[in-house]
Amino acid sequence: MMKMSIPNRAQLSDEELIKIFRTMWEIRYFDEKVDQLFAKGLIHGTTHLAVGQEATAAGSGAVLRKTDWITATHRGHGQTIAKGTDINAMMAELFGRTTGTNKGKGGSMHIADLDTGNLGANGIVGGGFPIATGAALTAKMKGTDTVTVSYGGDGATNEGSFHESINLASVWDLPVIFFIENNQYGMSGSVKKMTNVENISDRAKAYGIPGVTINGNDIMAVIDTTWEAVERARAGEGPTLIEALTYRWKGHSKSDAKKYRTKEEEADWRTNRDPIKLAKERFIDAGILTEEESESIRLAAKQKIEDAVTYAKASPMPELDTLYENVYAD
Repeated sequence: MMKMSIPNRAQLSDEELIKIFRTMWEIRYFDEKVDQLFAKGLIHGTTHLAVGQEATAAGSGAVLRKTDWITATHRGHGQTIAKGTDINAMMAELFGRTTGTNKGKGGSMHIADLDTGNLGANGIVGGGFPIATGAALTAKMKGTDTVTVSYGGDGATNEGSFHESINLASVWDLPVIFFIENNQYGMSGSVKKMTNVENISDRAKAYGIPGVTINGNDIMAVIDTTWEAVERARAGEGPTLIEALTYRWKGHSKSDAKKYRTKEEEADWRTNRDPIKLAKERFIDAGILTEEESESIRLAAKQKIEDAVTYAKASPMPELDTLYENVYAD
C-alpha cells in the first residue's frame, strides 16, 4: 500500500506528491530557459511566462486523467507540462522545428497535444472557454465521464466568452471547470481596478454554480480544490469556478517593463510566497522529502530542460514546401 503522509482529498501518495514537486521545478526551469533563449534571439515571436505560478498548473494537472481534456492559455507552458506533454517536443515547437508538438508551426501560444488531452493553448484572451465548454458538451452527449479544465487569467474573466461559456455550462450541467489563475494583473492593469467584485469566484453566484477562491501558491490547496471540482463534474453535477490567487514574477510578455508594480511587492511574492519553496518546506516537515532529495530533484529538472534545448537545436527545420501542410483538414 502506498504511503500517504500528507492527508489530501485526492488520496495522492507520498511518491505522487514528490512527482508533482518535480513537475513544479520542470515548469519553472522551462520558462526560465525560454526567457534566456528569447534574450539571446534563439527563439522568435513572443512568449508569456508563468514563473512563480507553478503550483496552479502542477496541482490541478495532477488530479486529471490522461483522457481528461484541458484548454491552456497564452501563458500555458506549465499547464501543458503538467498535463503530460513531452518537454522535448515543447521546446522544439518554440524553436520552430519539425519535431515540435505542432511541427514547429504553432509556437509558444499555440501548443496542442491531443494525445495528452491538451486541446490547445490559445493566443486569444478567453479563447479557450468556449472550446472547453464544447468539449464538455461532447463528453456529456457521448455519455463518457471525461472532464475538461479550462484555464484562464483574471483578465479573461472580463471577456464575453467567459460569461457566455459559464452560463451555457451551468444551464446544461456540463463537466467543465473554469480554473482562473489570478496573478493580480491583466497585462498592466491591477485586477482591483478592472473588476468591481471582492473575488472573481463571486461571479459564480450569477450562474448558480459553486465558486471558490484559494491560495494558488499552496500546492495542497490546489490539489484538494481541483479534485473536488473534478469529482463533482465527473458525477454529472456540473461546472465549478476556481479562482487561484498567484503571482507572475516576470512581465506580462517579453515587452513588459513591469512599471505598474513595486519592487517591494515583487520581493514579497518571491521571498515569502514562492510556491516551490512552500511545497519543499511542507514536504520536508512531513518527512516525505529531505534537503538532499530536494536538491537532487531540482538539479535533475534543470538538466532535463537543458537536454530539451539540445534536442530542439538538433531537430530539423521545416521545408518550405510543407508550408500549407497541417493547416487545413484533409
